[in-house]
Amino acid sequence: MELGQVLEALPPLTDPNVLVGAGTGDDAAVYRIAPDRALVATVDFFTPIVDDPHAYGAIAAANSLSDVYAMGATPLFALSILGFPRDRLDTGMLARIVAGGAAKLAEAGVPVVGGHSVDDTEPKFGYAITGEVHPDRVVTGHGARPGDVLFLSKPLGTGLVATAIKRGLCPEALAAAAVESMTQLNREASLAMLAAGVTAATDVTGFGLLGHLRNFGVGAEIEAGAVPYLEGVRELAARDLFPAGSHRNHASLAGAVDWGGLPEVEQLLLADAQTSGGLLMAIPPASAAAFQASCPAATRIGKVTGDGRLRVRP
Repeated sequence: MELGQVLEALPPLTDPNVLVGAGTGDDAAVYRIAPDRALVATVDFFTPIVDDPHAYGAIAAANSLSDVYAMGATPLFALSILGFPRDRLDTGMLARIVAGGAAKLAEAGVPVVGGHSVDDTEPKFGYAITGEVHPDRVVTGHGARPGDVLFLSKPLGTGLVATAIKRGLCPEALAAAAVESMTQLNREASLAMLAAGVTAATDVTGFGLLGHLRNFGVGAEIEAGAVPYLEGVRELAARDLFPAGSHRNHASLAGAVDWGGLPEVEQLLLADAQTSGGLLMAIPPASAAAFQASCPAATRIGKVTGDGRLRVRP
């Protein structure tokens, strides 16, 4: 069943306190509980993408937190979600997964207050995160304006790396760099974008960079040469180690992107399905320099235009 069909099965939202719901395509739901307070709620879990159980748990935690950070909110607490084949895998592995996630959440100052587990044929792990934001300061993916500068807070390429790891084809240094990137919190980028008056933001995950940019609903121009990648990822791309999701993302962009003659492998890199990727942020041009200074890890990759088209410049 397609996502659109799933959403159509939901009853229409009539509660005026629902500020952001499922139909907007944003990273989290937002529900007003007082004139100056709103809760932000998200849930995310996935199967293992790295071999180290502790790293897997940490990536799952950082990934879940990013949805809250993208909304300009502060995470408050977490509930864990776990599927595990208890008769097939050592429960010590389970303990390391949970410990990895808890350690990353502790780094963010977020307590794990409970959760739920089921016996499953394949491990699955993640969190439901609840955060808080002022109702007037919710950041969505729908406020970008022509002239805004587009920034990305992390390099791309984790989809390729995860596939290469599964096939035993990923260099150790690249795998380590990808884990470091995926476990990095997007907290500092979130704080910096709020100070800079961000107009739209999202975290780059399964739809790839251009898929998430398309959800902004505005025209944009991306400088392909400016987009950051993990060192060594291009070699994996040349061997077509893209996951199936990246190919689906690329196919879904047909007719929606002016590629400017960019080779197909470069197109696929911009559509690579990410896990725990960076924040994609639209920053007003007047505050772009200040944002860059306060968030040096972010890379300027393009700008928002007024014509509704997505263009990539080689």
